[in-house]
Amino acid sequence: MISMFSNITIAKIQNKNITFVLGCLLFLISLSLQGQVRSEVDTTTIRIGEQIKFKIEVEADSSALVIFPEGQTFLPLEAVEATEVDSLRKESNIIFSRIYKLTQFDSGYYTIPTQKILVGDNTLFTDSLRIRVNAIEVDTTKQKLYDIKPIIEVDKSSGNWWKWLLLIFLVLGIIAFIIYWFIWRKKPLTEEEEIASLPPYDRAKLAIDKLDEKGFLRSLKLKDYYSELTFIIRKYLDEKVYDHALESTTDELITRLQLLKDGNQFPFTKETISNIGSILKRADLVKFAKSAPDIALAEMDKATIAKEIEHIKDCLPEPTEEEKLLDLAYKQEQERKKKRRKITLSVIMALSLILLTYVGFGVKYGFGYVNDTIIGNESKSLLEGEWVKSAYGFPPIWIETPEVLKRMDSSEAAQLNENMKTTMFFYGSFKDNLYIRTGTSQVLKTQAETADKQKAINMSAIVEANLKKWEALGVRNILTKTEKYTTPNGAEGLKTYGTAEFPTESSEIFKSGEYAIYSFTTENVVQQIALVWPTDDEYANDIIQRVVDSIELIPDELAKEEDD
Repeated sequence: MISMFSNITIAKIQNKNITFVLGCLLFLISLSLQGQVRSEVDTTTIRIGEQIKFKIEVEADSSALVIFPEGQTFLPLEAVEATEVDSLRKESNIIFSRIYKLTQFDSGYYTIPTQKILVGDNTLFTDSLRIRVNAIEVDTTKQKLYDIKPIIEVDKSSGNWWKWLLLIFLVLGIIAFIIYWFIWRKKPLTEEEEIASLPPYDRAKLAIDKLDEKGFLRSLKLKDYYSELTFIIRKYLDEKVYDHALESTTDELITRLQLLKDGNQFPFTKETISNIGSILKRADLVKFAKSAPDIALAEMDKATIAKEIEHIKDCLPEPTEEEKLLDLAYKQEQERKKKRRKITLSVIMALSLILLTYVGFGVKYGFGYVNDTIIGNESKSLLEGEWVKSAYGFPPIWIETPEVLKRMDSSEAAQLNENMKTTMFFYGSFKDNLYIRTGTSQVLKTQAETADKQKAINMSAIVEANLKKWEALGVRNILTKTEKYTTPNGAEGLKTYGTAEFPTESSEIFKSGEYAIYSFTTENVVQQIALVWPTDDEYANDIIQRVVDSIELIPDELAKEEDD
């Protein structure tokens, strides 16, 4: 019985050993399928500014998807360049490789942190490598050393203002051209307008001369011929002698001419009145009684009318000086009226074109946007200006802002974060439309917490201290919400946001605004981005969104820095 039990026990132990061996074999096989990673550098010692070639090789199955590190994942060293991924077949596997060129501009010992490579659904890690960066020795007997120059203000680039100026000039040019072409330009007169502008005598003589050109007599259109001929003499009499000559009958016109002669108003001769009367009566017979005089008589009547026009012109009295002055004053008044009419039309047309342009741009881009463009809006100018992306502090906070952030005085930074070694950069203030601040703080080692749970409590306490400092600076009615936040590149932190009333230039007036504080911590390093902007400002909202989307941190490497 005992022997049987021993045999069973030995069998079980052997089965367990076999199972263990098989498990190890399966694990090794899975490792080979997942892939192997190797990393190396071409040198471990460089001088400031020189580059290291850091090579990563991954051996994996040909069907595996391999993702290498991207961006600034090598801090405290800076990635200058990364080559394309190269591949080399090795039996059934493929060796993927990529070279990164790294550098550092401060002397000391630095560690290339562990890099993460994704192979399919698995994650592989490289070894960390230690690098020495040597300072460049300078012979001070030959090369003098100078103090660092102070920060100077640099004029911002011109931006897009010239495009708007060009557009305004173009619109004004179009308006000016339209006004000139349709209102002020002296248009060339047509033949009819030129004839109408002639004095009555010249116009009558020209009409007599052009009568033959119409060919009435050659085509025997006597009715048209005499109608035209009598209209010429009646029109001349209507303008210079009797202003109802056109609508008067022949007898009424002859009677009026005789009365004017008898009244010594016009010294007409009996022959002139008789000749005009005879021709008018003959014309009536042609027009109404279908009379057909001889062609020679018709031509003689034309010559008679031309002669009588000359006689009437000689009988007309010379205008007195008073009449000449009145006529001149009348003409000047007419010119002034004409000029005022042109000015009025020009103003109306210019305003209409400006209004149409405004409405057109308003319909396309929105009237608020057009108004802000014309009048000017600080937030809009910042949003559409030239933005700057840079790293602030160390470990760096990568962020894109409409203006370069300025370094805060060390004493001011110390007041905002006590018990910390703090470096801060900022733009604006609570009194401005936009306030941006970044801060990197080194917590004193005696106060640094190590447990993850304790770190979260510490972070909340630091944010609370910041808000109390804000209250001391005049901010009131602070409403606060807190939630976890992850940056676009995967850094996890704490987002504190809400609304408050911020001070203005006047101590009695406060403005409503929104704020957000993004806090990140690793070991004894605290990094914060504080943003303040006005409520109901769509441009400011877009600015803040763009700033937040640009935040880049490397969560696992924020606090890695070696002593010299």
